[in-house]
Amino acid sequence: MATLSTETNTFSPIPTGHTAFREREFFRNDGSRQPPRLGNIPLHEWRRLGEADGHEVVESISTFAQPAGLTLKTVYEDLRGLVLSDLKAAMPVDVVLLNLHGAMVAHGYDDCEGDLIHHVRQIVGPDVTIGVELDLHCHLTELMRTSADVIVIYKEYPHTDIADRARDLYPLCIRTQKGEIAPVMAYYDCRMISMWRTPEEPMRTFVAKMSALEGKDGILSVSFGHGFPWADVADVGAKMLVVADNDMGKAQKLARDLGQEIWAMRMATHKVHDTVDQAIDHSLTAHAKGPIVLADVADNAGAGAPSDSTFVLRRLVQRKVRDVATGLYWDPVAVQMCQEAGVGATFDLRIGGKTGAASGDPIDLRVTVRALSDDHTQEGLSKGRARLGPSAYVEADGIHIILISIRQQTFAPDGFTGLGCTLHDKKMVVVKSIQHFYACFAPVAAEIRYIAADGAVPPDFAAIPYTKLATPFWPRVEDPFTGSNTR
Repeated sequence: MATLSTETNTFSPIPTGHTAFREREFFRNDGSRQPPRLGNIPLHEWRRLGEADGHEVVESISTFAQPAGLTLKTVYEDLRGLVLSDLKAAMPVDVVLLNLHGAMVAHGYDDCEGDLIHHVRQIVGPDVTIGVELDLHCHLTELMRTSADVIVIYKEYPHTDIADRARDLYPLCIRTQKGEIAPVMAYYDCRMISMWRTPEEPMRTFVAKMSALEGKDGILSVSFGHGFPWADVADVGAKMLVVADNDMGKAQKLARDLGQEIWAMRMATHKVHDTVDQAIDHSLTAHAKGPIVLADVADNAGAGAPSDSTFVLRRLVQRKVRDVATGLYWDPVAVQMCQEAGVGATFDLRIGGKTGAASGDPIDLRVTVRALSDDHTQEGLSKGRARLGPSAYVEADGIHIILISIRQQTFAPDGFTGLGCTLHDKKMVVVKSIQHFYACFAPVAAEIRYIAADGAVPPDFAAIPYTKLATPFWPRVEDPFTGSNTR
């Protein structure tokens, strides 16, 4: 078993190199024995289940790079080589379990996951079962489908079910290897580019329906691959995936039926975003009991953005807004200056706008350092911990700002409160995230709204400049369907 993951924004200016994989999470042969981070969460489950069943478990790497731009070719090939060499050393094996993202792109490899699974298949041959767990923001490719035996995808966004899906995949692969089931997989291309937030209706009911269909009438697994919009690859877009027991016709029909349900509720699931000023106006005039949480979706590090844009912060300063907390800003230089100044110091600090045009211009503020940490963390996905590195909490005229050294989106309130920045007394909290903040912030928020500011991952899906997607898609065209799109 192994993890090799990142989510690639092909439009991001930030290259993904060796440091990106080793800084955030890198384990060799023992990731399942380390505290849960992100990539090793499925490995924990697979080792526990496998050893409980009396199986020998052999582990390769567990590494997950923060989403950014293209992975360097030699970096991907080196990491792939580690997985394949460990597999060769472990042979013969009965089952291979891979925790991958599904949207990793490297120079020369538009489908890293398909390439890796294909290489694994070449080593183990046709009789070994290969199971794969994917993030729901994946590009489902034909090479993945034909190289793996079973693919299971997260159902929840935010991803609160990583361990649950690992527990789903394991028995399907064990049963396949024993000859109890013969899984076949079918895709249905929804021809849509969008984002689907599963805690909200109608997606909440749709996710429950997917789960209810599993284990009945020969249906082994049902997944909805939302796709990752900010990637210029041929297979970008939303697809339904159904795994059936030795009945391709049944898998294809259910995938098509469910995909058409997704299409039918496209307007109901389409999220309306505020402008920056609309969000501020609403927050200032609302009589809310608790903070209103505003998501700066276009600067989400989890989609490859720098997380140092200043567009929202500048308007807060220009409008003299007070009692607002905002973060997490990736600015190691500013953090270093705060550390040098020390807690309680007041001085002029240049914040953000350091990465490129999508970050906006830097903003100069007179700040007071309220708190420092040499190794700040926050709660991550599925109860893992996400490292933020050396960090600083500064205040500038009632605007409370969290600065971090390891680029990471905002997941949980302890990204703020862990440094002493209280949230219950704030009018608004601006988080740099698209949706993964939701699970932890919803219990403390009076309301949650989404902002369409400038940035590296703007939510205008029709305007994304694809060059490799051959089929039409909604919302760029009103009706993208011509003929059959089931395979």
